[in-house]
Amino acid sequence: MRQTNEADGPVPPLQQVDLNLLRLFDAVFRTRSVGRAALALGLSQPAASQGLTRLRLQLRDALFATPRAERLAAAVQQALRLVEAALQEDEAFDPARAAMTLRLHLSDIGEARFLPELLAALHQRAPQARVHSRPVPHEQIAAALDGGLIDFAIGYLPSVDGTARLELLRDRYAVLVRRDHPLLRGRRLSDLRRLEVVAVRSHAETLRLVEQLGLVQRLVSAHFLALPSIVQHTDLGVVMPRAIAAGFAAQGGFAIVDHGLPPVGFTVSLHWSARFENDPAHRWMRQLLLDLFREPRG
Repeated sequence: MRQTNEADGPVPPLQQVDLNLLRLFDAVFRTRSVGRAALALGLSQPAASQGLTRLRLQLRDALFATPRAERLAAAVQQALRLVEAALQEDEAFDPARAAMTLRLHLSDIGEARFLPELLAALHQRAPQARVHSRPVPHEQIAAALDGGLIDFAIGYLPSVDGTARLELLRDRYAVLVRRDHPLLRGRRLSDLRRLEVVAVRSHAETLRLVEQLGLVQRLVSAHFLALPSIVQHTDLGVVMPRAIAAGFAAQGGFAIVDHGLPPVGFTVSLHWSARFENDPAHRWMRQLLLDLFREPRG
């Protein structure tokens, strides 16, 4: 339904109004002077006067002496403030004071790999930020990013299409065993196919590798979380990304076996929606993730 002016006919739609003239109207209304408004906007006084005449004709109103002008002035001023705030948002964003929530798609092993360092960095740089991590079915990741349900997805996600992405790191698979495992006696690696392993249902790639190698699946688990303790107290091994295995090995009590594994690597990428990439908070967080986890290119 279109608003009408009883005396002058229908009000023109927004697309018929020159928005620069609304800036001129606002300046004149605030300064109460065409000359001062022209000076503030970098216009000549004749150009400002001509602009006001055009606006009067477009709005079919005398302006500055009508109740409608008062209502229009309030609306224009509010709209200009909102536009100015949006344009200056990048300068105003302060991560040290921002109470933002970062929503991530991460697998359980991705949480083990990325969350400790990320949380430590946020504690220093954005202390009010919160992190929500949850796995999203791969076929739903792109829609979840576009819909703002998650901000970023991190992982080896070859089936995810339609997202903006950057490569973070490249890795390959290895087998984690306890430090004094029989395979390592005498510092000689025995036939890997003798090893019994824990298989993880939630990670299809490691399951395929276990089956390809013909390893005995002594235990099938839903998650990686209990695996370090299981490996440390049994002769079972677990196939996992080498970077994760190296982290466990560095803590002591574990060793890495990669002899006999196919040299097939994979790429871990950062995914996001192009819809939000210019948002200042999103841009800041994206750069933080890249700074923390993107491997240098040789």
